[in-house]
Amino acid sequence: MAKFFGTNGIRGVFSEDFTLEFVHDMTLAIATYFKRGPILIGYDGRESSPIISKVVCSALNYAGLDCNVAGLVPTPCLEYAVKSLGYSGGIMITASHNPPQYNGIKPAAKDGVEISREDELIIEDIFLKKNWIKNPPKWGITGKEDKAIDVYINGIISQIDSKKIKSKNLKVVLDLGNGAQAVTAPLFCKSIGCEIFLINEKIDGLFSGRGSEPTPQNLSELSKIVLQNKADLGIAFDGDGDRSIFCDDKGEILTGDKSALVLTKFILKNNPNSLVVTCLNSGSSIERVANEFNSKVIRTKVGSVEVSRKMVPTNALIGFEENGGFMFGKHNQVRDGCMTLALMLELLANSEKSLSEIILDLPPSFTTKDKISCSYDNSQKLIKFLKDEFPNSDTTDGIKISSDSKNWVMIRPSGTEPIIRIYGEAESQQKLDTLMSKYIQKAKSVISDNTFKTNPKHDWNGE
Repeated sequence: MAKFFGTNGIRGVFSEDFTLEFVHDMTLAIATYFKRGPILIGYDGRESSPIISKVVCSALNYAGLDCNVAGLVPTPCLEYAVKSLGYSGGIMITASHNPPQYNGIKPAAKDGVEISREDELIIEDIFLKKNWIKNPPKWGITGKEDKAIDVYINGIISQIDSKKIKSKNLKVVLDLGNGAQAVTAPLFCKSIGCEIFLINEKIDGLFSGRGSEPTPQNLSELSKIVLQNKADLGIAFDGDGDRSIFCDDKGEILTGDKSALVLTKFILKNNPNSLVVTCLNSGSSIERVANEFNSKVIRTKVGSVEVSRKMVPTNALIGFEENGGFMFGKHNQVRDGCMTLALMLELLANSEKSLSEIILDLPPSFTTKDKISCSYDNSQKLIKFLKDEFPNSDTTDGIKISSDSKNWVMIRPSGTEPIIRIYGEAESQQKLDTLMSKYIQKAKSVISDNTFKTNPKHDWNGE
């Protein structure tokens, strides 16, 4: 079990458990894993990101590796540039959707995809043993990379019918969440002739507009602007721009599952006999959509690393998470908010229906999620309690308690925050509300019961 890497990279509260000393030494371990440069460095808009970038670069140089800095870019931009520009690897400085006081680092391999779980353990072993490169033949140097944004946007455009999209004069509302897609998504939309309306477009490391994570609760402004301007759709990005949540033309906020179903159906229509990869906590409707086009679904543990690294060897066309992370294999096997937007625009350009009408053609789906603040010890206490109560459940990742494929609840510790996440699906909204209420109450009861003891563990390695 990883000690420092969580569900998605290494994260912590800056200057507390995520100190500059820790970043320096962990970067030495990453440099030793990479063996050679050049390494591409990018960062999000958090206030601590520029200084962390300097420490990362100096540590790479101290280990003898050259590096170039792309500056403030979305995570998928950094990853795509690593692959397209021939870097030996990349390091993205971001804490994604975590609150402003957090930051983190996420290594990408030379193929532009997050490193595997096995490679994360290799890096941790180097770090813990301090077995990193010492006294290299020469120091590395740090330069700039000015092509990353152009390469990224051009790469997205190469995957879509941009002329068809331009001909439709689509109206798009972009809620940039004060995050990193502010430097790329507006440029992309303008390049393909969309009329755009911007919300929270100013880079702000405190995410003062609506927070770093787009949720149905904080996207009311997006809905309002879509309706006011009679836009074809709206989209909200997270802090580092790899996830996206959509709003249809009626102002309805779509779950990540629902938008993934819409896109999967559109893509598979022209690419039957394909492979789709998604996590255990995604809804069951994806199997029905895949079956329509003679395609197969593979399930993984929760986390973009799990999905991405399953997509690479299987050559999967599509990957997604229920949280709005969508992956298009022909572009790059990573979550990419702007590529996802491009696919949705292409879908609308090729349809006589509006997005809200297209959604009506989907299989009925009732899914939701919630979260409870919870220490590591209490999360383990809860999982153990549920495993004892439901011994025949799926314990691949936390615990998934099912009566059948359409009625289930899944509970797992987060890999990036001290919380428990609770996911559910049911045949109707009423059943779903009842199911979620039951297990939220049960979880809170078990967590607050001090008579239930577990083995002590003092480090949090959760999402």
